[in-house]
Amino acid sequence: MTAACEIPTVRLVDTSFARLLAMVFGSGLSMYLLTSVVPLYLAASSADRHGAGGIGAGLSTAAMMFSAVAVELLVPRMLARWGYRVVLGLGLVLLGAPALVLLATASLPIVLAVCAVRGAGLAILVVGAVALVADLTPAARRGEALGVYGVAVGVPAVIGLPLGVYLTHVVGFAALFVLAAVSSLAGLVALVGLPAKVGAEEQHVRVLGGVRRNGLLMPSLVFAAVTVAAGISVTFLPLAVAVGKQSMVATALLLQAIAAPLARWVAGRYADRVGPAKLLGPALMFAAAGAAALVLLPSAVAVLIGSTCFGIGFGAAQNLTLTLMYNRVDRSRYGQVSALWNLAYDGGWGLGALIFGAVVAGIGYPTAFALTAAVVALAVVPAVRASVA
Repeated sequence: MTAACEIPTVRLVDTSFARLLAMVFGSGLSMYLLTSVVPLYLAASSADRHGAGGIGAGLSTAAMMFSAVAVELLVPRMLARWGYRVVLGLGLVLLGAPALVLLATASLPIVLAVCAVRGAGLAILVVGAVALVADLTPAARRGEALGVYGVAVGVPAVIGLPLGVYLTHVVGFAALFVLAAVSSLAGLVALVGLPAKVGAEEQHVRVLGGVRRNGLLMPSLVFAAVTVAAGISVTFLPLAVAVGKQSMVATALLLQAIAAPLARWVAGRYADRVGPAKLLGPALMFAAAGAAALVLLPSAVAVLIGSTCFGIGFGAAQNLTLTLMYNRVDRSRYGQVSALWNLAYDGGWGLGALIFGAVVAGIGYPTAFALTAAVVALAVVPAVRASVA
C-alpha cells in the first residue's frame, strides 16, 4: 500500500491549528461581507456622480486583487524574516482598519485606495495562513487539513456574501463597514500561541523561481482560470439581476458559498487516497457547467443551479490544485507554493472582474458569462492530461 493511501489517525486539529482556524474565520468574514457590497456601494453612491457604474464596480474588485498579487510576491520573504505572528498580525490590521474609511466617503479614488490596502492585508493573511497549515499538519493528511482550512475560510463566505447583500437594505452600508473592520481586528487575539517562526530554517523566497521545473505551472494556470469566473460571478451577479430579485441573488451566493467549502473538504479527503490529479478534471467540469448556466439569466433556476455547480467545482479545484502543488515540493518551498497559488487566486479574480466590467456594456451579460464559461472549459484539457500522465 502506498504512503498516499495510509492515513494516520493522529489528531489533526490541535490548539495551534484551532487558533489559526479562528483567525482565518474572522478575516474571511471581513473580506466576504464587503466583496459584493463595495461594488453595490459604488454603483449606488458613485455611479451617478462619477460615472463609475459597472467599470467602477470592476475596478473595486480589481484594485483589491491586484494589490494582493503584488504583495503576495513579498510574503515568503516577510515570513522568513519576521515569522508568522508578526506578519499575520500586520495582515489583520491592513484588512480590517481601512474599512472604517468608507464611513466617510464614497469617492471612487478613495474607495479604490481602501480596496488596495485591504488587498495587501488579504495577501499577507492567505499566504501566511496556508503556509502555516502545511507547517502544522502531517504530510499524509495534508489534503484533509487543507480541506478543514477551506471550511474555516468558506463558512465566512456562506455567511458574508449573502448577508452583506441582504443587510445593505436592512442596516445600511455604514454598519457593514464597522462589522468588517471588527471581524478582522478581533483575530489579533488568536495570534497568541501560534508559532513565531517558520518551520524550515532555509526558505525559498523567490515566488516565481523554478515554477516550471517543479511542476507548479500547470496547477497555477488551471486554478487561475477558475478564479477568473469566481471573481466575475461574485462581483457582477448582483448587478446583472434586476433590483427586485436581489433575494434570489443572495440565495445563489449562499448556495455557492455553501457548496465550495464542502467540496473543498470532500476533495481533500479523497485526494489523500487517490491523488489530487485524478479529481481535478471533473472539478473543472462542474465549474465550467456552473458558469455556463449564467448565460440563461434572468432564469432563477439557472442561476441557483449554476451557482451551486460552480461552487462545487471551485471549492474542489481550490483544494486539489493546492494539494498537488504541495506534494511536488519540499518544506523549504511551502511559502513559495502558498504565494504562487494565491497569486493565481487573486490575479484571476481581479483580472476577471476588470475585463468583464470593461466589456459587459458592449456585449451584454449573457455573452460575457458565456465567454467566462469558455475560459474555465479550456482549463479542463491540461487538467485531464495531468490525471493520466
